[in-house]
Amino acid sequence: MIHRLKELAQKNGITLSEDQLEKFQTYLDMLSKWNRVYNLTSIRKKEEIITKHFLDSLSLVKLFEEKNISVEGKNIADLGSGAGFPGVPLKIYYADRINLYLIEAVQKKCIFLEMLKKELKIDYTVLCRRAEDVNFQFDIVVSRAAGETFTVLKWAKDILKKGGYIIIMKGKQVEEELRPFTVSLKMYGLPERKFILIQKS
Repeated sequence: MIHRLKELAQKNGITLSEDQLEKFQTYLDMLSKWNRVYNLTSIRKKEEIITKHFLDSLSLVKLFEEKNISVEGKNIADLGSGAGFPGVPLKIYYADRINLYLIEAVQKKCIFLEMLKKELKIDYTVLCRRAEDVNFQFDIVVSRAAGETFTVLKWAKDILKKGGYIIIMKGKQVEEELRPFTVSLKMYGLPERKFILIQKS
């Protein structure tokens, strides 16, 4: 089933190695197992996890390329990471090229993210606290479905370095005031994805 991810990624110009696919397979198995007990995400079907979580998270790779945003050596925070989206798929893809921090306030999700790190044998930092309690600044803050947009923007701005980027992943609805900051991206196998992209001046 994970080869479906390989096919879809390829059709979008993203190449995944066998090692990366193995990590995604481990992630899929572990998330499915934990979901049965801990209800980490509302999406249960494996094929939907592949498209709506994995592929959707990787759409950020295309956004970075399109907007010439360099991620090399950058500190990237995933705000309201939940079960690791979009942060962990980005870490699987970029490996040591990025330093990843997952900000998540729910204890059971933090435990899952710590266990996942061991299983995947990748390195990231889980900050098990609310965004307003994080006293560290990042080059890029990404967020997907972590609450009301303006609240997320406020939290993200507080933990963002000058010149850094906030990227909020949105579905169809984007608040009127944020339209000028919205980028649309069409990925094969996914509905159109909108990103609110703001650089801190």
